[in-house]
Amino acid sequence: MLMSLAPVLEATAITKQFPGVRALDGVSLQVHAGEVVAVVGENGAGKSTLMKVLAGVYQPDSGALHRNGVPIHFDTPLAAMRAGISLIHQELNLAENLSVADNLFLGREPTWGGPLRFVDRATIRHRGTELLQRVGLDTTLLPHIVGRLPPGQKQLVEIARALGLDAKVLIMDEPTSSLTQRETDRLYTVIDNLKAAGVSVVYISHRLAEVTRVAGRAVVLRDGRLAGELAQAELTHENLVRLMVGRDLHQFFPREHRQSHGPERLTVSGLRWVGSKAAPATFAVRAGEVFGMAGLIGAGRTELAEAIFGVRAIATGEVRVDGQPIRVREPRDAIHAGVLLVPEDRRLHGLVIDNSVGFNLSLPNLHMLSRTLLRLIVPQRERAFHQRMIARLRIRTPTASQRAGLLSGGNQQKIVFARWLARGPAVLILDEPTRGVDVGAKAEIYQLIDELAGQGVAILMISSDMEELLGMSDRVIVLHEGRVAGELSRDQLSEVAVMRLATGGASE
Repeated sequence: MLMSLAPVLEATAITKQFPGVRALDGVSLQVHAGEVVAVVGENGAGKSTLMKVLAGVYQPDSGALHRNGVPIHFDTPLAAMRAGISLIHQELNLAENLSVADNLFLGREPTWGGPLRFVDRATIRHRGTELLQRVGLDTTLLPHIVGRLPPGQKQLVEIARALGLDAKVLIMDEPTSSLTQRETDRLYTVIDNLKAAGVSVVYISHRLAEVTRVAGRAVVLRDGRLAGELAQAELTHENLVRLMVGRDLHQFFPREHRQSHGPERLTVSGLRWVGSKAAPATFAVRAGEVFGMAGLIGAGRTELAEAIFGVRAIATGEVRVDGQPIRVREPRDAIHAGVLLVPEDRRLHGLVIDNSVGFNLSLPNLHMLSRTLLRLIVPQRERAFHQRMIARLRIRTPTASQRAGLLSGGNQQKIVFARWLARGPAVLILDEPTRGVDVGAKAEIYQLIDELAGQGVAILMISSDMEELLGMSDRVIVLHEGRVAGELSRDQLSEVAVMRLATGGASE
């Protein structure tokens, strides 16, 4: 596709400073009509700040914006939308109690009747039908309440609403973070269609495989500066990582996979949780082993982990730790036995997000921080503990009193790790340990996993990231529709072998 001489949107030497930090330092970006430009970088690299400048949420301290070669200034997001630039946030901005049709035209409803301003329902149905067709949604969804739609359909409603504003540039911030693979594939198709219609897309994602799939060009930010730009022919995972973090991809996976490990630390025999109709699961994880668990969404991986940890009631079967049977009726029983879980959704199940970093570190470790007799917290002991754990996991926070919800995803995940490491786990269950984490924090988490395995911890790692699964696992079991479909040794591991089992095929 030939690009127009003047970019549809151009940012030149944008600088933006907040108290104590320069978020953007002379960053430039060009977006041409009908192209998809990925903006990637670690958490804190300046991606979100740049997008908010483009969308009128922030005004730059210096630098300039041009629209089709004409200087432009956005005082508000509304001014940017009127200029055809719409930002679709990761947390969607929809009125969930209203219908799809109402959301599409909220605040700009067509009316009739002159000064009486009756809402023109016929026009809403006609124009709403056209918008839903553009994004591939069933037009019968118009009267449906948005809150009852699955995440993928909500995402497309948000895009349709932006198109209704005659958006020429769509900025998508982590658009697939809560989507299934099928919904993600559908979004790809919509993006392809938008590109063909001349709409430009600025695409932000931590998932580098997505970037190589959808983008024609990638702009990489690091520490608020432009680290480099990659044309489509140069868009590889390795090139992206090199620009983002300044090191090669092979440094990501530090595991030296050994053929032998210690004795069995976690033994699961004939386990099935209450409400499950799946076949009972049996497997064992050895000391010092990273034991991967793969499977498609809905295969029962998280449910099995929750049963081992006591979140779900066990219907049949047995769990042993270091050869000793444990009765797991609630998480407290698993914790006392040294079985700890880093959950899939850290914000919902792993952290008290509105409390401080220190509060979250202390919460499961109060017995270590209090006097034996009165169970009163010793402030000096707690402060020293916070400092030790923050330093050990390199948690990037101004102080231990910083609210956990204000930290990046990678640093939030480190808090969850840190609170458990203080207890000296025998078995550590990791459910999607790097989901929503930038590549720099991923490398640190992988290093931590390798160190724990080296200390003899048995690690059960659930992951949907194939590269992560193959790079870190010593063995992998694959679940299909709730049952263990097969086990793969290190020399059998491949993407093809995992997917064959995950989709119900036989191992070779």
